[in-house]
Amino acid sequence: MKITVVSLFPEMIRAAAGHSIVKRGLEAGFFSLDTIDPRSFTSDRHRTVDDTPFGGGAGMVLKPEPYCQAIRAAKAASPQATVVMLCPTGKPFSQATAARLAKQAGLILVCGHYEGFDERIRREADETVSLGDYVLTGGELPALVVLDAVSRLLPGVVGHQESVEDESFLNGLLEYPQYTRPVDFEGQVVPEALRSGDHARIARWRRKESLRRTWQSRPDLLKTTPLEPEDGLLLLELLREAKGGEKRG
Repeated sequence: MKITVVSLFPEMIRAAAGHSIVKRGLEAGFFSLDTIDPRSFTSDRHRTVDDTPFGGGAGMVLKPEPYCQAIRAAKAASPQATVVMLCPTGKPFSQATAARLAKQAGLILVCGHYEGFDERIRREADETVSLGDYVLTGGELPALVVLDAVSRLLPGVVGHQESVEDESFLNGLLEYPQYTRPVDFEGQVVPEALRSGDHARIARWRRKESLRRTWQSRPDLLKTTPLEPEDGLLLLELLREAKGGEKRG
């Protein structure tokens, strides 16, 4: 897969991509990364990419000429790529979105700035994505999040595929708690079930704790996640434990 980032600050993208799993994936050739600066498509000596908004108002708006030309240049180099605009008005980014984007022939990630894009730039995009209900100074951090989330799903990028297959959100639930050595750390002991060697017992403990963590932190996920037959019993156990804790308190 070829990933291209259209950004006014390409050095941010290249610097972040020089570390960790993204760096290893690039060096191994599992995907490639390019950056395009819209300033390269300006004609004035100040390399202007923004202007005041029609109708008045605070801030500056990104101009259509340099951005549309930058996106079209990226499309010319990667005709089959999906163009994703990073913008607060987009649909929420999720693990499911990352998995879908990882199956595309290529990606062109477009970073915004200032008060946002001239509406005519949006016509160049296939979809618009948002990281959440907050505003950042630019689209570089969201683009890096998408780059990281998507690239690690590409075959070969993460060494142990089971690490990818058994993660938070992939099955709709939050991931269960993880432990490593030592068994006892400052009086906090690794649950006996994980030390039992009984694979069925371990699997049940992990599923129950995954349900517990989701119920406590993201109960909304339980409304949309297909549950397994035994999950009803596990949820009843969690409810009884919660009620028992209230009585003891």
